[in-house]
Amino acid sequence: MIFKRICFLLVLTFIAGIVTAQVAGDRELTVEESFLQQSVELMIIREQSRAESREMKLVALEFIVDAINRGNRSDDIRVALEHLGSEGIINPVRENGRIINSHPDIRLRAATYLGVLGTSEAVNTLIKMCMAENDPLVLTEIIKSLGDIGINENEQTIIAITGVMNHFDTLNPNNVLAVSVLEAYEKIARTDGGIRDARTIRTIMSIAEGPYIRPVQQRARQLLSDLRALN
Repeated sequence: MIFKRICFLLVLTFIAGIVTAQVAGDRELTVEESFLQQSVELMIIREQSRAESREMKLVALEFIVDAINRGNRSDDIRVALEHLGSEGIINPVRENGRIINSHPDIRLRAATYLGVLGTSEAVNTLIKMCMAENDPLVLTEIIKSLGDIGINENEQTIIAITGVMNHFDTLNPNNVLAVSVLEAYEKIARTDGGIRDARTIRTIMSIAEGPYIRPVQQRARQLLSDLRALN
């Protein structure tokens, strides 16, 4: 089964190479050629992202970032990133009781590229990842991407970030995660005209007075001062 899937992906890559060769040169792509090239590319990305091989998933991520850099912000890209960002967490596969499809480095890169994608749908995907993820490094990147996008419809983004921060603040305080949270709050506050969620304000206060290194505490106090000026 795995061999057949690899062969299928190789065939798709070969087709993509033929299409690229056909449209190579100085002339502009016709509408039909552009559509064909994008369709083949998205098909390859979809299949690679669902492959069992970790290496194939890494190749999918390279294809994805290349597509985004060329202006492709289609929902097919977002769906592929959602799959890569949730494997082993939202949709674990077990073998003899052990999860075999958990790759934190892949989930982290998926979070990064969702931030580059920058759409409201990407925010919804990041929030879902945020609620399910347990690796602090991946969560730090998810929160950074949420802050970079800055969309906070119905306070959902702020509430999700605050939930993660409160969880770690209670169980395992993490300075790097705390800084990422504070930076995300600051970016969203600038975009959204402030922060109106009382629980989030209390969270910032707990960072300012909590078991964190002094620069993190000072960053939290400065954010409280800045928010007072914004609101």
